[in-house]
Amino acid sequence: MKKSWMMILSCVLAVSLMSGSALAKSGNGNGASKNEEATNTNVNANIEVEADTDLTVTAATYGNKGNNGYKGLLNAINNVKDKPAGAVIAELLLSKYETKLTAEMKAELETIIEKDVALSLVAEYLEESGSVTDAVYVQKEAVRANVKNIDSYKRLGKMYEKMGKKGLKLYVNGEEPTFDTAPFIRDGSTLVPFRAIAEALNAEVSWNKEERSVTVTRDGITVKLFIDSKTAFVDGHELTLDVPAAIVNNSTVVPVRFVSEALKAAVEWEAETQSVIIVEQ
Repeated sequence: MKKSWMMILSCVLAVSLMSGSALAKSGNGNGASKNEEATNTNVNANIEVEADTDLTVTAATYGNKGNNGYKGLLNAINNVKDKPAGAVIAELLLSKYETKLTAEMKAELETIIEKDVALSLVAEYLEESGSVTDAVYVQKEAVRANVKNIDSYKRLGKMYEKMGKKGLKLYVNGEEPTFDTAPFIRDGSTLVPFRAIAEALNAEVSWNKEERSVTVTRDGITVKLFIDSKTAFVDGHELTLDVPAAIVNNSTVVPVRFVSEALKAAVEWEAETQSVIIVEQ
């Protein structure tokens, strides 16, 4: 289901702000105002909050008249900095009130809104709320935002498992290639559909029926493998594979680490969720 992650962020922001407001009202038994509480629980010493009892977060977000709209957001972020809404408020502060922020405040806010981290927080919130399908969609965006963050793949893999999606998972530059034959492990090596991985890396693939060989070319590099043979060639140099290429369900499968690294891509294995992660160098 395709939804704008920004729309989901907005929904989460609204819910989180209400939760933060409730905490501010109920957290102080002596009846202190929420401005007083926020002042005592600032994100850090660099983000100072001035009292402004007439200002609301809603007004600040949607265009409060006057020059003090940012104060309401500063108040709010102290209650939700470690929640999805914290990233949204930080983005609003940096985009709308940058001239009012000190260098220290900007650095703190930029730390909060790293896109992949923010999206993962949103996905976690949605998952805990029971919206696993939406959580998966947002976590995919988190993976694409930083394709080298292995933790993002792990979170996505766990969400898939919660939905009943088992088995090996394959990612190339943050995307999930489509294939007819699922990746599998044989003799300690992971084999994946050759054409799917090659096309995901924008490489050219050719099949020689007489030789029963498959050749992939990318950026001047040529890799050639033979079905049921441990012999392979990279730019004409002969190498020996741990596991040979094979044909399974009419698809040619190859050892993923050998082919990917031969094409100058890095390969990571996330054991907990059985995820193969390929990222171009």
